[in-house]
Amino acid sequence: MIAELINKRWSPRSFDSKPLNHKIAELLFDAARWAPSSMNEQPWIYFYALREDTDSFSMFLDCLVPGNSSWAKDASMLILSVAKKNFRRNDRPNRHAMHDTGAANTLIALQAAALGLQAHQMGGFDHEKTIKSFGLDPAIHEPSSFIAVGYQGDPELLPEDLRRREMAPRVRKEIPDFVTRLT
Repeated sequence: MIAELINKRWSPRSFDSKPLNHKIAELLFDAARWAPSSMNEQPWIYFYALREDTDSFSMFLDCLVPGNSSWAKDASMLILSVAKKNFRRNDRPNRHAMHDTGAANTLIALQAAALGLQAHQMGGFDHEKTIKSFGLDPAIHEPSSFIAVGYQGDPELLPEDLRRREMAPRVRKEIPDFVTRLT
């Protein structure tokens, strides 16, 4: 049987207004630091703001596409994950940096679920605006995804189009659709 924590994790669009504290944020990032990575590089960098950090939270929202900012505004915390493109030891390209950052993001999502929260990763953001807003060097850093974190909210409060998506059954591909055994 698959681990309950994996079944419990999902990516909602409805968030409750209940605030998070800095201790919870630390637990999420503590989970991320244990993610596997090529050569133990740990190429991820995180920026975050709690909703109470009004100006910073707005900066995160301003980088999202309108379809994401419309619901992410209700999250308790917004995170930007960034991958460092090159290895520290030799400054050569790390072609696994985005994969490894994604693994760390997954551990954030699982830790959130373990704490009774949810995390929704978003690829819908303005890449150039994100680089500029967060002072990233595009030769060194690659924005990976934004993550909305919070307590699950009431989907009835979402606009109709989002509410339908939120309440639709979770659908996943069947294993034979993506796995091939070679004998």
